[in-house]
This record gives sequence, C-alpha cells and structure tokens, in this order.
Amino acid sequence: MSLRVAILASGSGSNAQRLFDLSRAGVLAIDLVLLICNRPGARALERAERAGVPSLMLDHTKEADRERYDRSLLAALQEARAELIVMAGYMRLVTPFFLNSFPGQVVNIHPALLPSFPGVRGAADALEYGVRLAGCTVHFVDEIMDHGPVIIQAAVPVHPDDGLDALQTRIHTLEHRIYPQAVQWLAEKRVQLEGRRARILPAATARRAVTPDGTWFAWPPLEEPF
Repeated sequence: MSLRVAILASGSGSNAQRLFDLSRAGVLAIDLVLLICNRPGARALERAERAGVPSLMLDHTKEADRERYDRSLLAALQEARAELIVMAGYMRLVTPFFLNSFPGQVVNIHPALLPSFPGVRGAADALEYGVRLAGCTVHFVDEIMDHGPVIIQAAVPVHPDDGLDALQTRIHTLEHRIYPQAVQWLAEKRVQLEGRRARILPAATARRAVTPDGTWFAWPPLEEPF
C-alpha cells in the first residue's frame, strides 16, 4: 500500500515538483494527498494544481499565534489522512504540539551539510565561510531548527569562482535526487532510528547503488533510479 504523503511549502516548490513527477512516473511508492502552502500566490500552489494534487492555502498571517496556525494545519493533514509530512521549502518552524501529533513522520531538506550552516542562509553562509564542500541534508524534524536526525546527505565541490546562484544550482540538482530517495526509503519502511542515527535497512530485493561521477557524493549511497 502506498504511503500517504502531504507536502508543506512556502515558495516555488521545485522539490515538490520533483516528487510530483516521480510519483506520476511510478518511481515512488507514495500517494500525494495534499500540498499546503502558507503564502498566497506561491508557485507551489500552481505546481500542485497542474499536477492534479489537492492543495490548500493556509495564510499564517491570519492566525493569532503559531500554535493556533499549527492546529489548523494539523486538522487539514488529519482530514487527508497523511502519514508522512514532507517540508519542501516550508519557511516556518513547527510547534511541539504539531510534532507530537506526527512523531517521526516529518522530514525536511536543508541546503547545507548539517550540523554546519543551519538556518535560512545555509548555502550563502557556507559560501561566505569559504568551505571547499557544500551540499544538502534530508533530516527528521524536531523542535530545534535544522537539528533532527540525518537520513541522507550529498556533497558538491565549491569552485573558486562560484557565486551563490551557481552553488545553489549545483546543490538543488542533488536535492532533487536525495529527497525523493529518502521519501522512497520511508515509503518502504527502511529507515530505522537508533537515537540520532538513522539506519537504512536492506531492500527486500537487491537495488543497484548509483556510482558518483566525481562531481558529487552522497551517503548513504543513492539507489537506482535516483
């Protein structure tokens, strides 16, 4: 049975689009039941409509406080019977109340190699610091920003002449590979949490690992077709 997945988004929704595409192609064992956006006019809503995914705009500025907003969010997700909550450019911290309602069922992607460079400027901070490797991280969400257990990370080189746009493009390319992979592992119930360590269990049938071409590296290894 397919895992019922809901997406939370605030912006353009490029990671959401990748999930839409791979789900439609039959690559992901998921059922996309809802996309919720907190910003009116965000492109993520348009992408959901084109993909035929139910969507809802819940403007956070209309609620008195963060928990009241999260209660509205929770009601919509429970009505959709969502089993996994995927944050895709969702620019809000969620409350303990929300997380307690979905224990171990909320994931996020961050454009840096956590625990380095948390926060909204992940890639920019990495570039300004002068790192030689940047990247992205898929992790479980807990009560601290960009802090939960890591599921998978991918690294890319930072070239001497890189500007932010060039580096972000390189990172986004890997985001669109490791996020669907992590979602598929979760759909297959292959992610086992042991404290802060997320162990990826073997697949029921053998999967061929993808060999990095020298311009990127991911661990745990990506599996075909990711």
